[in-house]
Amino acid sequence: MKKIGSILLLFGFLVLTAQEKKQLTLEDAVLGYYKGLYPKRLINLQWSENADEFVYRTDTSFVIKDARNRKIAEIGLADLRKSLPGLTLKRLPYLRGFGYGKLIFKVDTNVVFLPYKSMKAEVIPLNANAENIDVDLRYNQVAFTMDNNLYLATKNKGIQAVTSEKNTNIVSGQAIARNEFGITKGTFWSPSGMQLAFYRKDETDVDEYPLVDITETPAKLKNIKYPMNGRGSEEPAVGVYSPSTGKTVFLQLFDKAGKYHYVTNLTWDSNEKFIYLAELNRDQNHLWFNQYDAATGRFVKTLFEEKNGKWVEPEHPAYFIPGSGDFIWLSERDGFMNLYRYNRNGRLIKKVTSNRWVTDDVLGFSKDGRYVYTAGTGVDPREKHLFRINLRTGMEKQLTSAHGMHRILLSPGGRYYIDVFSSIDNPGLTTLHSTARYKKSVTLLKSENPLKDYAVSKPEFFSIRGEFTDKLYGRIIKPSHFDPSKKYPVLVYVYGGPHVQLVQNRWLGGAPLWMYWLAEQGYIVFTLDGHGSDRRGFAFESVIYRQLGQTEARDQMDGIAYLRTLPYVDINRLAVHGWSFGGFMTLTLLTEYPDIFNVGVAGGPVTDWKWYEVMYGERYMDTYKQNPEGFKKTSILNKIQNLKAKLMTIHGYMDDVVVPQHDIALHDKAIAEGIQMDFYLYPRAKHNVYGRRRVHLMKKILTYIMENNRKK
Repeated sequence: MKKIGSILLLFGFLVLTAQEKKQLTLEDAVLGYYKGLYPKRLINLQWSENADEFVYRTDTSFVIKDARNRKIAEIGLADLRKSLPGLTLKRLPYLRGFGYGKLIFKVDTNVVFLPYKSMKAEVIPLNANAENIDVDLRYNQVAFTMDNNLYLATKNKGIQAVTSEKNTNIVSGQAIARNEFGITKGTFWSPSGMQLAFYRKDETDVDEYPLVDITETPAKLKNIKYPMNGRGSEEPAVGVYSPSTGKTVFLQLFDKAGKYHYVTNLTWDSNEKFIYLAELNRDQNHLWFNQYDAATGRFVKTLFEEKNGKWVEPEHPAYFIPGSGDFIWLSERDGFMNLYRYNRNGRLIKKVTSNRWVTDDVLGFSKDGRYVYTAGTGVDPREKHLFRINLRTGMEKQLTSAHGMHRILLSPGGRYYIDVFSSIDNPGLTTLHSTARYKKSVTLLKSENPLKDYAVSKPEFFSIRGEFTDKLYGRIIKPSHFDPSKKYPVLVYVYGGPHVQLVQNRWLGGAPLWMYWLAEQGYIVFTLDGHGSDRRGFAFESVIYRQLGQTEARDQMDGIAYLRTLPYVDINRLAVHGWSFGGFMTLTLLTEYPDIFNVGVAGGPVTDWKWYEVMYGERYMDTYKQNPEGFKKTSILNKIQNLKAKLMTIHGYMDDVVVPQHDIALHDKAIAEGIQMDFYLYPRAKHNVYGRRRVHLMKKILTYIMENNRKK
């Protein structure tokens, strides 16, 4: 009897414990970062640009340490106020840079260079509408843009105009090619800071697209430049500005690539004599890697070329090896992103790696140029690891061992690294290592599980064999109160497009918290990365060429076939949701497989690729004239009459990525076909909805799904 009583008491305790678990609200889930529901991280964590020192920001101070984790300085808000008596600081600012003994941050319209030892700040005022701020730490220079022109600010000379174009079609100092090809900015300081290279684009031939600003009375037309498939595009240029002379030289760009060609991967060499550019034809299937004289702008020569029947997509600069005239080039030419060593004359010295997995990036070199450090997937594409490669022997060693995602910060000389790690089992661990003694580490932060008191489950990974027998990786999220004897409705969350990988071995499996909230409402949330998704190699990613959505949709159907094998899945209650390319995939699934799903929500969807931008759209689909059958097959307008499920589309009225024409035209076609659909508009949103308005968005989406996911 005592044993039975003890068992009952234990059972009662377990029930009570389960009942005491907190329930996520949808607002908690959507605003989780602001509510402390994601693991803590060291904010602003970064190495100095020129020393083995690193900095991070706490709630109250900047902490600076050396490579042995010894504190060098701690600077609080009171210290900043004392050093900046003329400025108003309500809170600790966000760091924009660290190096040469200085912290760099912005206060109102001022850029502040603060030497952390002397605390004698240098303040450079900018205009209120300054954008695209790019700082040179060595000489305290600030490049920035206003409207379509580029400016330079220093304390002694104030603000100087680098360009003074009155023609607003000529835009300098901003990212070009709509941020494709790895382009994230439009200015590039030379290694010494003595020169500034910058992109310029001529958008004269680019069509204007009308957006409407409803915050004005009356509403105001806001035209944007939007290069649609097969139509006029921008003409690129590269300028080189000398702050000492105030003069600009423009590179005499390559003429063999043709009109509207692409200019990317701008790289200064270490002696600042040359600038290197990867230039592509508009079809994006031929690359020339070219060398230019930085002083005269003269084209020197083409170092090498790459061609591919589908596309060539350079996303990385050249990486010059310390103490050598050679550089590393990243290329997928053998099917996977590998490293190739060239000399300055363009001669291929050797293929450095021959991995059958993807290298994500080159992180840096050892000071003597003996080793190169890279980040890559290793054998599991859901992970990221640090690798050290001997450039003489080619010997490659994986320095990180724990399964998961390792975000690596490498010190400037390559002697140390900080590993910001998480996995499906570990909310986060930030450690400091020596590259020579990488197995020993110092813990900088061990993140606690912020959801330990909440009723949420652990995600589960699975894999299936898809088309071409390729392995496809997926993720399932179940309710914390999961009962295998019950049957649950399913939400299929899909993206399916290039440059995105949803399923990763990181905390929460890479899923946002709203998916865990939905699971607690009695749902299974299912995600599958199919062909075309990131970090799987060129063959896997390029089968989508000229027929976007087709192979990807069949992959999702293979996922549905897998769901049918799970006894706890109510296969008659399936919903689908996605945004952007995922919105396009949602519509593709609902119209090509109309009997599978009961309900779908497509956010910011592409509905016809002829209305999408030149750079991305032509890479994967070619132009409308080159590929008429592909455009016909993939257009949702041509198959909306097949729709049987309940469908709501959502769009931002100010969307400058997938312009509203996509959604409006689809509804117009649905009306003509007698098809009933629902539509929701976010009047002030661009391509997505953020902040507190995102709570409204997710409530709209998930309520619609739960109310309409009923058996047919």
